[in-house]
Amino acid sequence: MRTYRVAIVGTGGIAAVHADNLSRTGGRAELVAACDVDRERLDAFAGQHGIPGRYLTLTELLQEAKPDVVHLCTPPMLHIDQAIECLEAGVHVLSEKPPALSLADFDRLDKAQARGGAQFSCVFQHRFGDASAAAQQLIGGSDFGRPLVARCDTLWYRPDSYWDLPWRGTWNAEGGGPTMGHGIHQFDLLLHLMGPWAEVTAIASRQDRATSTEDLSAAIVRFENGAVATIINSLLSPRETSDIRIDCEFATVELSHLYGYSTDNWTVTAAPGHEDAVAGAWSAQPLERGSGHVAQFLAMYDALDAGRPLPAGAASARQTLELAAAIYASAFTGAAVSRGQIVPGHPFYTGMDGEGLGSRVLDGTALRAASI
Repeated sequence: MRTYRVAIVGTGGIAAVHADNLSRTGGRAELVAACDVDRERLDAFAGQHGIPGRYLTLTELLQEAKPDVVHLCTPPMLHIDQAIECLEAGVHVLSEKPPALSLADFDRLDKAQARGGAQFSCVFQHRFGDASAAAQQLIGGSDFGRPLVARCDTLWYRPDSYWDLPWRGTWNAEGGGPTMGHGIHQFDLLLHLMGPWAEVTAIASRQDRATSTEDLSAAIVRFENGAVATIINSLLSPRETSDIRIDCEFATVELSHLYGYSTDNWTVTAAPGHEDAVAGAWSAQPLERGSGHVAQFLAMYDALDAGRPLPAGAASARQTLELAAAIYASAFTGAAVSRGQIVPGHPFYTGMDGEGLGSRVLDGTALRAASI
C-alpha cells in the first residue's frame, strides 16, 4: 500500500478536520504542504500539524511540493478553478462541497481530468462507513425489498451572526443557502442509497435569516425506481438533526444523527412476517466502521492503489449538484424539473440563482411584477 503525498489548500476550520483525519490513516498519507493567502494563519496551521511546506499560492505549491493529492478546503467560489489547476498539473483533487457553484462550471472538469490524467472527488463523507455500505447493498434486494417512500431532513440552526463572513449566504460565493451548503451532504447520501433521481418539485424561501439566499427549501423527488422522497433543508431549526428514513417493501431503514454517524445511529425495522430475514441480512454485514472523512480518505487511497475510479468522483458528484440545481429551478419557476433538463442554454445551468430569478423571487419583486 502506497503512502500518498497530500497538501491542504485553505487553512480554516474544515482544514483542521482534514489534517486530524489524515493523521488517522495509518501511514497512508504524508501531509507535506499547506497553502493559504494569510501568512499568519498558514504558519499557525502548519505549525500545529507539523507541515513542512508552506505556500501563499496554489501554483507555487504544485510546482515545489509536488503532492499526489490536494485537499481543497477553501471557500466554495474558489473550488472549481483550484480543482482545474490541480488536475491539469496531474494532481488528484479532493474538494470540499459544493464542488462548483453551477453545472456549467462543474462540467469544465471533464477536459481538465483528461488533460492531466488525474481524478476529481468531492468530500461526501456520509457515503462511507460500514452501515452505509450495508444499507446500499440491502435496499432493493430480496430481503429488504424495493424502496417505496423516503424522507431526508437536514434541520440545522444558524443565527444571523453566521452570515457575518462576507462570502456566506451569497449566490456568487456560496452558490446558495442550505440546499447547496448544508443539506447537500444528506441528500447526497440519499441518492447514494436510492439511486438516480428522475424529477423534482420544490419550494425555497427566506423565512427569517439575514441572508441573500434561501434559508429553507423543501422538495418532493421521484426516483427512477419509482420511489418518492421528501427533502427539507433548513437553517431555522433549534433542535438540530440530520435524518434519513427509507421505507422498503419489507424493512424501514433509518439514520438519525447530526454532523456524523456511527453504526449505532442506524435503525432497521422489519415488516410483520419478515423479522428473521431482515435481521439476518443486516447482522450479516460488517458494521464496525463509522462514517467520516478518514473513511473516505482510506477508500480514496485504496482506489488509487488499485487504479480504480475515485469514490464520490465527478460523475456521481454531478448527479448531486444537478439535484441542487433542479431544486432551485423548480422553486423559482414553479414547475417540475426532470433530470437532464438543465443543459447549456437553461438559465439554471450557469448558476443556482437562475440569472437573477431566485433573488427576485426571494425578494418578492418577481411576484409583484407578475401582478402588475
